[in-house]
Order: sequence, then C-alpha cells, then structure tokens
Amino acid sequence: MQRFIIAAATAASLFSTPVLAQEAHAWEIEDEFGNVTFAVENAIVGAGLVVDHVSHTGEMLERTRADVGSDRVIFTQADIYSFCSATVSRAVMEANPANVQYCPYTVFVYETPERPRVITVGFRDYPAGEMDQVEELLGGIVAEALMLEE
Repeated sequence: MQRFIIAAATAASLFSTPVLAQEAHAWEIEDEFGNVTFAVENAIVGAGLVVDHVSHTGEMLERTRADVGSDRVIFTQADIYSFCSATVSRAVMEANPANVQYCPYTVFVYETPERPRVITVGFRDYPAGEMDQVEELLGGIVAEALMLEE
C-alpha cells in the first residue's frame, strides 16, 4: 500500500505545474474600513450582481493566530467578496470551458495595522484574452466603489 501511495504521489508531481504568484490590481483609499466595504458591496449590487459570500479573512486569521503559533497581526480587517455574472461568465466560458476555474470572481478589501485608515481594494489578475471581460467588470466595480475615473 505504501508503495502505491508513493508511486501515485510521484506520478501526480510529474503532471502538475508550479503555481506562480499572480499580481493583483489594487487601489488604496484613505477612509474607514466599514465605509469602503459598504461602497464595494453597493457597487457589486449596483452592477446587477448578487454577493454570494463574504469571507471575513482578517477575522479568521486573527482568531487562529495563536493556534498556529504566530504573534503577527497581518490585517486590522480584511474581507473578500465573492460573486458571479451570468452574462460575463457565459461569454468567457463559451470561449473556453476551462474558465470555470475563475468563477466566482472576487474583490478583496483590507487594512493593515501599519497603515490605519489606508484601505486597499482590488482583484486578482486574470489571463489575457477572453478573461479581459472579467477584469473590465471588476475594474468597473472598484472604480464605482472608490469613485474613480475609469
């Protein structure tokens, strides 16, 4: 049995590719965290979308900090908004069904202890091509939330 597990792990490693860190599109604004998250949620809803889930990542990391043996506070607050667009998702998945891996789309919002009241808002970078539509959607949501000129 142990030989099977080792052989399976070796075979899996031959067919996997390393995950490379992706750059993110991010903007900063000086404001209260609650004001910015309210604006992000309103921009998502205002675009005709539904927030599927809000991940309170900052709270989770703080709650589990001691459990994992860390004394570092990473975020004062950090939330990630997950949602999808039927129109954009259909377009990018009709172009390439493998684009399902990118749905739902997310917008992150965070504040660090080193920079109070400086709130970072952004989204991950997607591959060029048909996923440009997703970046346009997300960029419009962030621009609306932060009242940026597009």
